[in-house]
Amino acid sequence: MRPKAHCFAHTFCFEQTLGNENESMGRYTGPKARVNRRFGALLYESAGCVRAYEKRSEQPPGMHPKGRRTSNYGTALSEKQKIKYYYGLGERQLRRYFDDAVRKKGNTGETLLLMCERRLDNIVRRIGLAKTRPQARQGVVHGHFKVNGVKVSSPSYMLRPGDVIEIRSNEAVRNLYRGIIANSSPIPLDWVSFDSEGLKATIQGNPGPSDISLPVNANIVVEFMSR
Repeated sequence: MRPKAHCFAHTFCFEQTLGNENESMGRYTGPKARVNRRFGALLYESAGCVRAYEKRSEQPPGMHPKGRRTSNYGTALSEKQKIKYYYGLGERQLRRYFDDAVRKKGNTGETLLLMCERRLDNIVRRIGLAKTRPQARQGVVHGHFKVNGVKVSSPSYMLRPGDVIEIRSNEAVRNLYRGIIANSSPIPLDWVSFDSEGLKATIQGNPGPSDISLPVNANIVVEFMSR
């Protein structure tokens, strides 16, 4: 028997099956509840995904799943996949973030995740203007948001201190987001101020390590991507 090779094959096959089907679009469109159960984390937050995860979180997807001891390679690959699914990144986009993080001072893993936290779609989700990141991404792509008075349709737009996010002046669109806010309970961010009445958010600073919303071992991801 070759347990490590078997483990690698299992992990690799899962990556191929659940990998980004629309890689050029940088997002995964397959069964999201299955992803949550595979990785043991709420990477997708829709109501159906949450219910499925709470009901069967200890059971991996599949007809007769068997426990396997994951190799170091498999563990690192799994942690990398968590980042991709959670933030909606494609492989090339994650690689660009990684290359930028390597060139900056400080902990590369933390820098990588903090760059992800500063994405427009992530901040829209975290301030409560969307219930999930895919929903936030859809709103951005449809041109619902302006940054500093200019319409931005790129979910990966990197926000900086002083930037102001607003909903475009369309009453139907603004009512849509008023309804989302009324039915959500976002956790306030120290580095973002949000005016729920005016539907306006201001970036007051950069996020710190305690602001990273995804529990993941970024250091082994850095080692994995440095090979």
